Amino acid sequence: MPTLFSSLFGHLVICRGCLRPFQGGGEAGLCDSCWGGLLPLDPDRCPRCALPHGGGDCPDEVAWEHGDALWDYWGGSPSAGALLVPGIKAGEAGWRRGLLGRVSRAALPDWARQADLVTSAPPSALHRLMRGFDFAEEAARLAADSLARPYGRTLARAWASRRQSQKSEGKRRRMPQKMVYVRKDADVAAKAILLMDDVWTTGTTLLRCANALKKAGAREVMVLALFRATR
Repeated sequence: MPTLFSSLFGHLVICRGCLRPFQGGGEAGLCDSCWGGLLPLDPDRCPRCALPHGGGDCPDEVAWEHGDALWDYWGGSPSAGALLVPGIKAGEAGWRRGLLGRVSRAALPDWARQADLVTSAPPSALHRLMRGFDFAEEAARLAADSLARPYGRTLARAWASRRQSQKSEGKRRRMPQKMVYVRKDADVAAKAILLMDDVWTTGTTLLRCANALKKAGAREVMVLALFRATR
């Protein structure tokens, strides 16, 4: 039921996502419709690359048997992932809390329960320091809690490497393996590891992380992203 405030002034309050007047509800300056843009992926998607490609080889190289994402990056109008993720990384604390709350309530794939350990794809140390948080790690810790599995910060990245989102697709795919490595204090030997990231685009970062984990002795790597870019 609309409140007196919303009845009198609701038409003056504009959603920061779709720029339409609020009709009630919403969170952190985004209306219910924008939050509703967190849409699942195509049900006919590949169980390894999470893209609908009609069978055959995955269009992107993968190093895992299980790969999926919670939501379609381009889902909704405006596109929920394209709105939320850059905003969160630019400091939108309310959006960050809202999205993490939805991660904590999300249904995770059944195969994720095979994991012995949950970890996340790391940002560079410089970007982590400048931003003040690691969103992929925060989401991975919530998933670990949901699965009743430990979280471990197993991976590291070169100190000042550029973010993948700032690179062209060709440069993303040429990311050197040495840019990602297993931390000296990480114990991954003989473990099944659930590797998480916020956005899965070309999959290059996830591939370098998975290769590093396997080289360090991981028995299996599974991949789960919050968003999959499907185009």
